[in-house]
Amino acid sequence: MSHASDPESRPESCGLEVFWDDRLIAYDFGAGHPMNPVRVELTMALARELGVLDRPNVRVSGFEAADDKLLRLVHEEPYIAAVKHAGATGQPDPRHGLGTPDNPVFPGMHEASALVAGASAAAAEAVWTGRAEHAANVSGGLHHALSGGASGFCVYNDPAIAIAWLLENGAERVAYVDIDVHHGDGVQAAFYDDPRVLTISLHESPRTLFPGTGFPNETGAEGTSVNISLPPGTGDRPWLRAFDAIVPPLLRRFRPDVLLSQHGADGHALDPLAHLTLSVDGQRTAYGLLHALAHETANGRWVVTGGGGYELVQVVPRAWTHLLAEAAGGPVPPATQTPDGWREFVQRRTGEVAPRRMTDGSEAVAFTGWGDGYDPASPVDQAILATRRAVFPEHGLDPLTDE
Repeated sequence: MSHASDPESRPESCGLEVFWDDRLIAYDFGAGHPMNPVRVELTMALARELGVLDRPNVRVSGFEAADDKLLRLVHEEPYIAAVKHAGATGQPDPRHGLGTPDNPVFPGMHEASALVAGASAAAAEAVWTGRAEHAANVSGGLHHALSGGASGFCVYNDPAIAIAWLLENGAERVAYVDIDVHHGDGVQAAFYDDPRVLTISLHESPRTLFPGTGFPNETGAEGTSVNISLPPGTGDRPWLRAFDAIVPPLLRRFRPDVLLSQHGADGHALDPLAHLTLSVDGQRTAYGLLHALAHETANGRWVVTGGGGYELVQVVPRAWTHLLAEAAGGPVPPATQTPDGWREFVQRRTGEVAPRRMTDGSEAVAFTGWGDGYDPASPVDQAILATRRAVFPEHGLDPLTDE
């Protein structure tokens, strides 16, 4: 059996800069929309109550909204103008994906979206300049936005903008790992023909979930677009087996200057919009794996964002508080009780009963590694092998052995 996170493979304490501004909750598509900003509000409140943000090695910083020059690294000028116009007038613009059920127009849409993008770009800058070892924007991870249109609750593609900023400022190789339940199609599209960017997305099969892309044969330039398409119902152990079979060997071969990861929490069993069955503990285990890989393969330079996640109270705040604590080098013990003050805040803010512990019941999640043998009867193993066959040879790796 293999364990996903090895406590000896990462430092006990890492410098973390968290980019936050209360105005980020203005990214709000309105009542009844799944992307309710209360999820990030509750996340930051829980992280504060547990003392994660008060650690001596953690700094919470302000930042500037992305200006048009920064947005144009990824988005077309007519689209930026369309977002501004729609947010100012309230008028839909279907040509640019604005005013759809997924992406309703809301007042100040451009300003709120540019603020999210600015936070991710600031995180990239902090890590690249060495001001911070790790940096986080939990409001970010809007990975579906395309160069000329909004898509899937995403207006501006902040991970792609952060990656583009890094390339503009001297990074030669950037790796992006997306563990959202939905395919990171917008980031893939932005760098599909750019071998300087390795994009890896683990997601539910596009046959059963939006956006309908992310098949293994979408391999990009020199095999730098990597997609692991997992069957509905995949839980912690097979999901972590898939992660372990794909992500570490590729990152070790690619050796990025910076690792940027997107941490959508919507692979959880309670998420209302998808069909995987991860627990908070499985997600927490993946964070430890990514942290260790950042130190092993990217000189510790790690930028983390949020992403999807639509179980607003039971899942997202705990998952992303674990993410921040992991990035700070001091994971929150799973059995930790959620603070009384936070549970009272949740009740006042949402009317819901908050979870009482930081775990779904597992102290550790173990899994069998790919090296233990391929099971041809397993749909997850079939998915793993399809991805390895599609891209590993491009990286000089054997699909069966990693060598």
